[in-house]
Amino acid sequence: MIKHLFKLVWNRKRSNLLIMLEIFVSFIVMFAVITLGVYYADNYNQPLGFTYENVWNISIDMQTGTDDYWSPEMVNTTRQLYLALQEFPEIEVAAGAHTAPYSLGNRTSVNVYEGKRVEMEVNEVTDDFQKVMGVQLLQGRWFEKSDDALNWKPVIINQRLARAVFGDEDPVNQNYRPWASDEEDHRVIGVVNDFRKDGEFSGLGNYLFERKRLDDPKSRPPANLLIKVRPGTPAEFEERLMSKLQAVAREWSFEISPLVRMREDAFKIRLIPLIILGLIAGFLMLMVGLGLVGVLWQNVTQRIKEIGLRRAKGAAAEDIYKQILGELVVLATFGLALGALLVVQLPLLDLISFIRPPVYFLSMVIALLVIYGLTLTAGLYPSWLATRVQPAEALHYE
Repeated sequence: MIKHLFKLVWNRKRSNLLIMLEIFVSFIVMFAVITLGVYYADNYNQPLGFTYENVWNISIDMQTGTDDYWSPEMVNTTRQLYLALQEFPEIEVAAGAHTAPYSLGNRTSVNVYEGKRVEMEVNEVTDDFQKVMGVQLLQGRWFEKSDDALNWKPVIINQRLARAVFGDEDPVNQNYRPWASDEEDHRVIGVVNDFRKDGEFSGLGNYLFERKRLDDPKSRPPANLLIKVRPGTPAEFEERLMSKLQAVAREWSFEISPLVRMREDAFKIRLIPLIILGLIAGFLMLMVGLGLVGVLWQNVTQRIKEIGLRRAKGAAAEDIYKQILGELVVLATFGLALGALLVVQLPLLDLISFIRPPVYFLSMVIALLVIYGLTLTAGLYPSWLATRVQPAEALHYE
């Protein structure tokens, strides 16, 4: 039976080519949308690396126009802002950071260590950053005040970067510079759990923390102050906090945002493209489904003579139904095989390295099932029409 179905499809290869092409294109589009959705779902189930509850971010605009310029006066003003935060009983602890969780900005570095090219995100944070963000320390220690006396710079890396650079070796006390152009001595003092600064939907990446001092004129002042407020802190505290900040730095501007709110905004930025692509894909699937129904309907109409002769030879309506659906499955298999052959090259060639191979293959399986379901659904009515053809109707075409 299967051999016969392949023969029927091959004999009508010109008219079937359009159907195969529609199925192929539909699979590619559906695979892209499903891959993005599965990628987000896979990321969401990974450890975040920090806590955002009761944490507020104070973004500082020093009116310099660039992060690469600062003065001792700016460093001192930032320190005064930090000290002013200690006066509020609503604030448990405060810390400075160059980039805040869920913010759009990132600092990336590409370095070569013993022949290994490693890309990573780099953040400058103060000593209390771990307390504010609840960062989980796996090995070694966090930054502390006694590091002021060191004649080298301490750095802390996440577990993924430790594996990428040092493999199975213990990374603590190993030399590692975050910047290839930096000739100063840097040493790893601690390893934290995988830290995903961009939130739940972002992929796992390499991350490194540099220590930032608020009392060193040579150290760039942080662009963000993160505070952990006590549970139940009212919203009106934000107004009092802003008044205090403006009193310390009148010429600067500030934006206070709870990380819960920043998290919601980050979710929207990530999910809106997925929703739009999903709607486009859904509309495309609807058009493809209607197109398949029309093409198959026309196909059945043109084959009334053939179907009538089969009925005259004793073929039951169920046999005709299975034949039409079987031909459609064969057509779908040809189109999907071409599509699967194309997309399977992505993980094999590592063309999009940030997506894990299991995500690719799960997305491909889901896309295959969706397109098979679509084509079979589109073929139900034309197949039923074929079963209504009576043997006598074939005489009209003699």
